[in-house]
Amino acid sequence: MERARMNNPAILAFDAYGTLFDVHSAAARLEAMIGPEAGRLSQIWRDKQLQYTWVRALMDRHQDFEAVTEAALDHAIATVGGLPAGVREQLLDAYLSLDAYGEVREVLSALKAAGARLAILSNGTPRMLDAAVRSSGLEGLFDAVLSIEQAGIYKPSPRVYRLVTDAFDIAPEAVSFQSSNRWDVAGASAFGFKTVWVNRTGQADEFPDLPADRIVEDLRPLLEMQRASRVA
Repeated sequence: MERARMNNPAILAFDAYGTLFDVHSAAARLEAMIGPEAGRLSQIWRDKQLQYTWVRALMDRHQDFEAVTEAALDHAIATVGGLPAGVREQLLDAYLSLDAYGEVREVLSALKAAGARLAILSNGTPRMLDAAVRSSGLEGLFDAVLSIEQAGIYKPSPRVYRLVTDAFDIAPEAVSFQSSNRWDVAGASAFGFKTVWVNRTGQADEFPDLPADRIVEDLRPLLEMQRASRVA
């Protein structure tokens, strides 16, 4: 059965933005300075950030994630009609130290203590990922922090998911990949990973031909899944 594919993954790989780190926490911190458009600005920023990665991948005109994030923020600022002086720079600085979701540190620490091998696979640049891991207190939990910069193209290119199998010298089916982005789950499933969709916001499912092996609301069910895989 398909669900049996979740047994005994050798590597638990995690998307970073939206899965481990709250991409809206930067604007939330500066809400008083941004004003009533803070939530709208943050959503436009995130939507354009992802759109720019897909478009650049299709054009084969790569820019790193810091540049893409900055361009997306500029579009969002223009769309909402501008920001007070200095807030743009503060938002970009805040993006380097996004808040981890509440359960992340506890769950990852427990998984690591139980012997799991953990990795990040992210669109972020090495500098961005190092800053996010450090600021959220997740140092020492990951066996590898992999940036798409090593592949020179964004997800969902198969070249990105291959970074995990190359880094650990394992087959795709030995990897369980966790992401909050349904399109990312689809790409990982197409590559052959076992997949867990961390559907934090209750979105409708997509890509029925590339289903997730499990759907969860946050990372906590991974602890039970890991215990079950050791028994299986």
